[in-house]
Amino acid sequence: MAKQKGIIKLIGKVDDFAFYKSQDGYLARGKGGVDASRIANDPAFQRTRENGAEFGTAGKAGKILRSAIRALVQNAADNRMVSRLTREMVKVVKADITNPRGQRNVIDGEAELLEGFDFNIRGKLGTTVFATYNAKINRDTGAMTVSISSFVPVNMIAAPSGATHYKISMACAEVDFQNEKFVVDVKETAQLPWDNVATGDIELAGVVPANSTHPLFIALGIEFYQDVNGVKYPMKNGTYNSLALVKVNGL
Repeated sequence: MAKQKGIIKLIGKVDDFAFYKSQDGYLARGKGGVDASRIANDPAFQRTRENGAEFGTAGKAGKILRSAIRALVQNAADNRMVSRLTREMVKVVKADITNPRGQRNVIDGEAELLEGFDFNIRGKLGTTVFATYNAKINRDTGAMTVSISSFVPVNMIAAPSGATHYKISMACAEVDFQNEKFVVDVKETAQLPWDNVATGDIELAGVVPANSTHPLFIALGIEFYQDVNGVKYPMKNGTYNSLALVKVNGL
């Protein structure tokens, strides 16, 4: 693609060129590529078809995971989160050493590769929350916990300017990628003051079906608020909120 320069910015099609606006500015691209029917049938494009199938599998898996923890994702995601998650899902699919190319999937891949994924690249959990926490998954019982040791908020939480309160949330999810189903349990603290008074130990505990045969996930996030006359308003619609997958247990 190429960037448009000049005073007049174009949007639309002119001959074999398409002009459009994206988050990167005004861009232009030319028509090209191989005919779709050839890609679908020509043996020379077998690898292309296989890659396309697995990319589709990864994209669908990312959508299911996002849907499972949507209660938290909708408040803490950057505008390129979907494409970033799909890219990581592709890595999971490619880690499948059981099925042939084009049929590899998340179930037989390495879901653990998703551990540490940040849904908001502008506000990573690791550069926002410095308090010590421990995430655990017990597949036998379905119990999932995040334990956070006592901490002083102003020292251990990098809050945005103007923030007066914060809330820590956890989503526990069992995701059946094959049947596109999930079970989720969301737990959260109250809106806590961002001050210099030490908190007590915090423990968030959720549960999913015991003895699950599906990948299990724990997502941990933090949201910020500003208190104005007793009403706590979200800080800039989630721009500063953080959310990450802190524990993943595949099969």
